[in-house]
Amino acid sequence: MPFDRLADLRLFQDASQLGSFSAAGRKHGLSPAAASACIQRMEAALGARLFQRTTRRLRLTEAGETYLTYCRQALELLEEGEHRLQQEQRELSGVIRLSAPSDLGRNQLLGCLDRFGAEHPAVHFSLSLSDTPADLIGDDIDLAIRYGQPADSSLVARQLAASRRVVCAAPALLERLGQPSHPQDLAALPTLTLMTGHGPMNEWRYRDKGEARTLRLERARQSNDGEVLRRWAVQGLGFAYKSQLDIAADLAAGRLETVLDDYFTEPAPLHLLYPGHRLQPARIRRLVDFLLAEFSR
Repeated sequence: MPFDRLADLRLFQDASQLGSFSAAGRKHGLSPAAASACIQRMEAALGARLFQRTTRRLRLTEAGETYLTYCRQALELLEEGEHRLQQEQRELSGVIRLSAPSDLGRNQLLGCLDRFGAEHPAVHFSLSLSDTPADLIGDDIDLAIRYGQPADSSLVARQLAASRRVVCAAPALLERLGQPSHPQDLAALPTLTLMTGHGPMNEWRYRDKGEARTLRLERARQSNDGEVLRRWAVQGLGFAYKSQLDIAADLAAGRLETVLDDYFTEPAPLHLLYPGHRLQPARIRRLVDFLLAEFSR
């Protein structure tokens, strides 16, 4: 029967220090026979004698001395790891590097981070707000928040919230220009489009009678900041193509209205992304759980 329990290693270490199977067994709540059987099981698994046994004395063999050195190191490392984890659980600390879309970061994420930081004052944030997706590995980002399905299969994606992309405008603009009846009508109306590091997002996808279509906008007011586009839309400067989650407060307050909802139905779920191959520190694991709970509300 192989030995694979830490209790066996601790018993071996105590037997070597106390010079007695009986004394080591008592320390671990074992009978002398059970303690002796444990050591014999270890020796059989290792293929080496660990102790020289006489009626008067118990001492380590050369193989036992060698094995004890590694045994001590292993137990010390495990003890250090347990102590470190207990410390992290008591007080989270360190820096968390995050990336998020500009408008969602300002309007929703900042409040979440403030609440998490109030609970864990030794945790600090390095927050990058950009509507161009970050390279988590190259930019050394711990967590990223993005809309849509991630293209990189090496990332872990946890859905924070369901959402979809909608076309919206201020009531004053709709009163002045009227409600568009078809997506192609938007080509002749003032529109607001996002510029990213990968180029302009001037192709708005929709469905017409079940068929996927694309509206390409050649003339539009542009910005590389999604929050700027939201504010322009609220000011009545044009129609914007936004995630419904980003403008939820504006819709609820009547500052914006959606149009052409039967056409613009593309889902855009909000995901929390992080590298799958990294061992995440406790502060990051705790923030992941916190954000999942916050956005589920």
